[in-house]
Amino acid sequence: MDARAIIAKLRDKRAPEAAELRWFAAGLADGTVSDAQAGAFAMAVLLNGLETGARVDLTLAMRDSGDVLRWDLPGPVMDKHSTGGVGDCVSLLLAPALAACGVFVPMISGRGLGHTGGTLDKMEAIPGVVAQIPEDQLRRVVAEVGCAVVGATARIAPADRRLYAVRDVTATVESIDLITASILSKKLAAGLQGLVLDVKAGSGAFMKTDEDATALARSLVEAANGAGCPTAALITDMDEPLAPALGNAVEVALCMEVLAGDRAAAPRLYDLTVALGGRLLALAGEEEAAGAARIAATLDDGRAMERFARMVAALGGPPDMEADWRTHLPKAPVVVPVPAPGAGHVAAIDGEALGLAVVALGGGRRIETDRIDPAVGVTEVLPIGTSVVTGDALALVHARDAGQAAAAVKAVQAAVRLGEAPANQPLVRERIG
Repeated sequence: MDARAIIAKLRDKRAPEAAELRWFAAGLADGTVSDAQAGAFAMAVLLNGLETGARVDLTLAMRDSGDVLRWDLPGPVMDKHSTGGVGDCVSLLLAPALAACGVFVPMISGRGLGHTGGTLDKMEAIPGVVAQIPEDQLRRVVAEVGCAVVGATARIAPADRRLYAVRDVTATVESIDLITASILSKKLAAGLQGLVLDVKAGSGAFMKTDEDATALARSLVEAANGAGCPTAALITDMDEPLAPALGNAVEVALCMEVLAGDRAAAPRLYDLTVALGGRLLALAGEEEAAGAARIAATLDDGRAMERFARMVAALGGPPDMEADWRTHLPKAPVVVPVPAPGAGHVAAIDGEALGLAVVALGGGRRIETDRIDPAVGVTEVLPIGTSVVTGDALALVHARDAGQAAAAVKAVQAAVRLGEAPANQPLVRERIG
């Protein structure tokens, strides 16, 4: 095998063979392939694309570059993946709800990226929680609790870790083929028997248009099913935050309210959790509406809360999270309202700008080495369509000091456009697979 020959095939719009892609992925993992060759490979894929078969081959090659988990459990092993948005904390609700329904969920998650929050950062906002755990502990927690929301070990899809770092500095992140292989290589390495994808579209998503979101969703569903993992996708609305809270501890606090039975605290978040759960249980053989009803019941009657609290304790967090979560979560010392600069309806929200306001508060990273402040964020964000008068609170800013708070107030005001009430947008825009 020769990296140059494989790159030349891609350059000339010829598909490499599966064995060549396996060799290249192994070379990414062990250093046989140089950074220059990895960059040339990524650029060739970006410019010329891959056919479905080659996309599946690349996904499997990257999955097999490290450990692939195998499970022997008395129920299906399944998961969900989101392409990222603002106020998206579905994972913290869906994983324990699925566990309460008899599904085992080894949810390998990521950290914040750009303007979007990271599930691991939210978990680690809970004092004591360690989300980066060894494989033996992951197996134990999943077997005993039913779910574990954790980070990937160094041995999960190491080829993806290497290639992603190269893509980040070579302007090749946007390739749908490489995004597909990156997402699925890690998910499939978890040994899943079913996967549901939440592909976001709108101002707060990476994919701003329905067309781009649909293209990514179809690529992911085709590749995952081609790799032998039953998979479906929902394309969902991200023209406003999924939940009225953005930040790490504030999103956990909101999830705790929903887990305590208050679906009105975040109705869009609740509804999407139920929809995704129902679709995933349908992949396991249930009737979808019945599966969605089962997910809703676990959220309403406390069974999902019980699973979440057990998971937190198993990952090093407080043993009394269910009963005393308000005292455990960190709180920002400065909380100020964002006054509406005029009257009208909330006509539009720039979700990306809102997410970047949280990053500027310290709730996200500008560079990889930044430390996150788990307490800061924005809460009580008014939904699109709400009528306001001058001075009404559009949201609350949670900041470390008054200067940060003042800057965030201006940023939130700039992200919210007042005007005529817009038409209602469906939460689920399209279903694929």
